[in-house]
Amino acid sequence: MFARTAFSCAFRSISRPSCALPPKAPALRLPSAIYARLLSTETRSAIDKAVASAPVVLFMKGTPETPQCGFSRASIQILGLQGVDPKKFVAFNVLEDSELRQGIKEYSDWPTIPQLYLDKEFVGGCDILMSMHQNGELAKLLEEKEVLVASD
Repeated sequence: MFARTAFSCAFRSISRPSCALPPKAPALRLPSAIYARLLSTETRSAIDKAVASAPVVLFMKGTPETPQCGFSRASIQILGLQGVDPKKFVAFNVLEDSELRQGIKEYSDWPTIPQLYLDKEFVGGCDILMSMHQNGELAKLLEEKEVLVASD
């Protein structure tokens, strides 16, 4: 029914107001500063400690051994292919703590999980990691941060 109406509307004269679509209301987007206030000081402090706990920190769904989503699995595989030293890496399972799961999104102002941090700096999610891996930027960054397994 919808396709038929939309199809016939496309061929009607523009002068007929019945075919005009109602104006779309602008999306309400709150500034990051407002989001930051929603994050409790306890959660912010816990995330600060987690981000500082290792040079390479990944917030993911599941664990490195048993990822619970494809994007988390891909992120772990990319870090493994790059040769990240396991001694310099820690992962946090956001599925174990709902405050962490929502809080990390507000903390980084990034809407998705997984999220990668290198030396306390947010790098990005799986899409960013994939792009950086493919164009060689991730290898350079990991080498600069000295988080790769030492070559013998």
